[in-house]
Amino acid sequence: MTYILAIDQGTTSSRAIIFDAQMQVVASAQEEFTQHFPKSGWVEHDPAEIWSTVVATCRGAIEKAGISAGDVAGIGITNQRETTLIWDKNTGQPVHNAIVWQDRRTAPFCATLREEGFEPEITKRTGLLADPYFSGTKVHHILTHVDGAKARAASGDLLFGTVDSYLIWKLTGGKVHATDATNAARTMLYDIRKGQWSQTICDRFDIPMAMLPEVRDCAADFGTTDADLLGAPIPILGVAGDQQAATIGQACFEPGMLKSTYGTGCFALLNTGDTLVESKKRLLGTIAYQFDGKPTYALEGSIFIAGAVVQWLRDGLKIISAAPETQPLAETADAGQELYMVPAFTGLGAPYWDADARGAIYGLTRNSGPAEFARAALESVGFQTRDLLEAMKSDWQTSDTDGVLRVDGGMSASDWSMQFLSDIIGAPVDRPKVLETTALGAAWLAGMKAGVYPDQAGFAAEWALDRRFAPQMDAETRKRRYAGWQDAVQRTLTAS
Repeated sequence: MTYILAIDQGTTSSRAIIFDAQMQVVASAQEEFTQHFPKSGWVEHDPAEIWSTVVATCRGAIEKAGISAGDVAGIGITNQRETTLIWDKNTGQPVHNAIVWQDRRTAPFCATLREEGFEPEITKRTGLLADPYFSGTKVHHILTHVDGAKARAASGDLLFGTVDSYLIWKLTGGKVHATDATNAARTMLYDIRKGQWSQTICDRFDIPMAMLPEVRDCAADFGTTDADLLGAPIPILGVAGDQQAATIGQACFEPGMLKSTYGTGCFALLNTGDTLVESKKRLLGTIAYQFDGKPTYALEGSIFIAGAVVQWLRDGLKIISAAPETQPLAETADAGQELYMVPAFTGLGAPYWDADARGAIYGLTRNSGPAEFARAALESVGFQTRDLLEAMKSDWQTSDTDGVLRVDGGMSASDWSMQFLSDIIGAPVDRPKVLETTALGAAWLAGMKAGVYPDQAGFAAEWALDRRFAPQMDAETRKRRYAGWQDAVQRTLTAS
């Protein structure tokens, strides 16, 4: 039993990856699933489709690897965070589609919380802001708007979970209702200082605490899969939300270490050790990981649209047919044009947190075309990352950080994008040899717990650099370009 199965349940697809005893990828399987948009700003997933794609990819990866389930020492789960599911604990049937982290339908309730002065209470206990991004207001919405849900929840018949909890419950045949500290920290219901669900917040949201899962360490016993699902019972030994799993996969175990993941969105996490930083720049305080009951904290900045802007070029504008076409197209852009694309398709995240902002493009001329749009789209990710890093520098005024940004995720494979990122932040950008850091983080948690993989120090020693991107842009150009971006953002915020 020297293999580990990592389940990476993401926003647009489910993946399963088999790692061997040397933490190398042996086989993987991936399936996309449907994105539902019932109204403008609303995003949903079908829980049955999430579940079916997870099972299918797990079976597919095991088969591709040429192994059996009995060869797998443990399962690690990483997942899209904040996405909210509520299901009947007796039948297993969801009462509503999963409401996705991108969904903005609870903006009016969040505005009410701010108006009544409840946001400081949320921030003090959870490190978060009163924003539709997080799970708590989504739970409140489902209980309020689904017929009979509030009464069923009050009688103890309904369970709440983020995607990890739902998968654990399903994989164990309803035997385990649990989550890990990193996912709990993203619900807006969990007191990350005390390490327990907040009665105060649950009362305000009218959420019965009996609905909530048990919170465990990232490396812990989360039960065992039903034997008939994958061919043999397999222990679930590691769980972390996707951005925390990437932080772990990047071996950012020391205070001051910083990583940024480029998937559908972009998420930068700065390890702050045992210090929970109270951000003055509207960044989030959160849990990076938790071992042996002791949390390690982080500052997080969240960008809602990163890789999704490339999807928009493909599906919305139809100026590309596949994501890899974006870079060569951007390279042909007219150097004399400086377009700024503010991709606020679902509002602006950190450090602005404007749920009502909508996307805009500035600097258009008669000569602007697909190439300039492609370049502006890629550059928007670099500019937004700098926004996060500037806020982090202000909040974390310490010499602990070396200024290096470790990157991962799909867009980090683009040399052009990573060079622009290094240029605009004025700091080195390190890309690891293993870009699948989210899945690797989940695999390491399970493998370490199973005794197959090394401890933190041993794992960190194995982190390997693929390429370092050093700044090439001169300081004056960097200053001018970033000032142009800030002006574009301010115009967008004013327009909203």
